[in-house]
Amino acid sequence: MLNKILTSAQIGSAVLLILTILLQQRGEGLSGGLVGTALEYSTKRGVEKWLFYGTIALAVIFLGVSLARLAWGA
Repeated sequence: MLNKILTSAQIGSAVLLILTILLQQRGEGLSGGLVGTALEYSTKRGVEKWLFYGTIALAVIFLGVSLARLAWGA
């Protein structure tokens, strides 16, 4: 039972983490996302700031669930 819960939580957090990372791309196209562009320093505001903190939170959740699955031998 715990294995199913942890597996579902890991899959869900992975999907949400991927979505938040993809939403942070600013429409630079495929080459801009892979190659990179010049560094720009700006303040994050609004939805961009929410996505940034959400991505960090989801990464921590994903890491925690993954470690829990390892600890319980799932």
